[in-house]
Amino acid sequence: MSILSTLFRRRSNKNSGKTSEKELYDKEGIPKNYDFSLEKNIQSIKEIFYSTSDYEEINIKVGNLEGCVCYLGTTLSKIDLNSQVLEPLRSAFQKDEEAYQDMNLIREAYFPAVSYEFAETLHQLVWYMLNGFAIVMVDQHTKALALNIGGTEKRSIVEPSTQTIIRGPKDGFVEDLHTNIGLVRKRIKNPRLVFEEFNVGSDSNTQLVIGYMKGIVNEDILSEVKQRINKINASGLLDTGNVEEYITDQTFTFFPLVFNTERPDSISGNILEGKIAIFLDGTPFVLVVPSVFTDFFQSTEDYYQPFFMTSFIRVIRYISFMITLTFPSLYVAITTFHHELLPTPLLISVQSQREGVPFPAVIEILLMELTFEVLREAGIRMPRAVGQTLSIVGALVIGQAAVEAGLVSNVLVVVVAFSAISSFVSPIYNFSIAARLIRFILIFMAASLGLYGIFLSLIVMVIHLVSLRTFGIPYLTPVAPFKLRDQTDVFIRFPLWADKFRPSYLMAKSPMKMKDTKKPSPPKQQSEGEKKNE
Repeated sequence: MSILSTLFRRRSNKNSGKTSEKELYDKEGIPKNYDFSLEKNIQSIKEIFYSTSDYEEINIKVGNLEGCVCYLGTTLSKIDLNSQVLEPLRSAFQKDEEAYQDMNLIREAYFPAVSYEFAETLHQLVWYMLNGFAIVMVDQHTKALALNIGGTEKRSIVEPSTQTIIRGPKDGFVEDLHTNIGLVRKRIKNPRLVFEEFNVGSDSNTQLVIGYMKGIVNEDILSEVKQRINKINASGLLDTGNVEEYITDQTFTFFPLVFNTERPDSISGNILEGKIAIFLDGTPFVLVVPSVFTDFFQSTEDYYQPFFMTSFIRVIRYISFMITLTFPSLYVAITTFHHELLPTPLLISVQSQREGVPFPAVIEILLMELTFEVLREAGIRMPRAVGQTLSIVGALVIGQAAVEAGLVSNVLVVVVAFSAISSFVSPIYNFSIAARLIRFILIFMAASLGLYGIFLSLIVMVIHLVSLRTFGIPYLTPVAPFKLRDQTDVFIRFPLWADKFRPSYLMAKSPMKMKDTKKPSPPKQQSEGEKKNE
């Protein structure tokens, strides 16, 4: 509870004039004990919660002593509250039994099958109420009973919407932290799978959990992750995207330094590799650290399909990334400065199509790129029933109308459409955003310096990538620095039986995934003579 105490104490320093914060701690900052008087405890709780509308309390009797059940109605199931808490207490009142002298005896008598905790301070009591516990208080007792009876309705487990696959598991994370952890436990049935809990956000007090494999994970990296999480000083964190900005090595970069996914099989595979998963209550997206550049070109389906097909598709992803990055800028550079690079028939065709266009190539392509980005964003924000229709119809109508009006050429529409389609090949959405943003820089450089501007920009981009670190690990590893042993799962994927080692840059305690694994082969056929001898 030390982390929670620190959080509440921090809030107390910020809001020292509020009665609720004073009630939690005494003058020395020590959590205030639960009072012997039921009336005083109820009054303190009301002051702490400022008589919020979802605070509810029900007066009860336990034997011949007064009692009370208090809870936040928006954080638990009232049906379960009635069946698991109120009904047993009503039966106790009807029996008119003598009150037990110890709170644990009351629990054993009336709530033997309900998950519970004891609250001996106001700090603990408030924390349990905020987490959906029903609090049972009895007069003349020095601690309260917190019963975990189940939360409110939550979204059911469905297929992830951002990282779809054809072959493989179809379940995805939801907004409930315990459900997400259970989905990982379902896949990794190992006692060495460890989950550690933190609480982040001085006002939101959001639960954050890191998951890793003990005996595999590098302890130095694990220690660094914990240190960065403990340093988070924010009012509230509502999504793992907020956590990502606080723990990354460098914020001012287009490229994502932390991998995120809503697929339990992806998280399970990364944990088995020796990486660390970061869960946050209230979001279906889970972070994986450390993450390198090549991780964003890999999909979980790569390990469910034949390795020849997977290797081909992975090469397509790298090519698509370069097309998205450079295709529009190459069009600008060639049509503006380097006509000699095109074959004569193609050059004549391109120039004849641009004959009536009133704008230079850079203005022409910027108009179409910005139009497509607007259509893409509108399709995402519009209701699903019309969003896809808006994107398709808008692109067709606007593109055709722009060509017929003489604002752009047919070749330009092909260039913009192909580069836009290539951006969707990336398995991770936020990685494709980096290519989309850098594309505009390359267009301006191509308009200024031609191909020299493009090459100069790409050199600067590579230098920037080499300088990046993710939890101290070079972002471009295992390509730069080059690690031969790790090339079995970078640009192409080797068969699973040939991929025996975990990534060397993780410096895992157990570097080998498997031992004595040989290439599968059919059973040896016996000759007729051997069969007769048998």
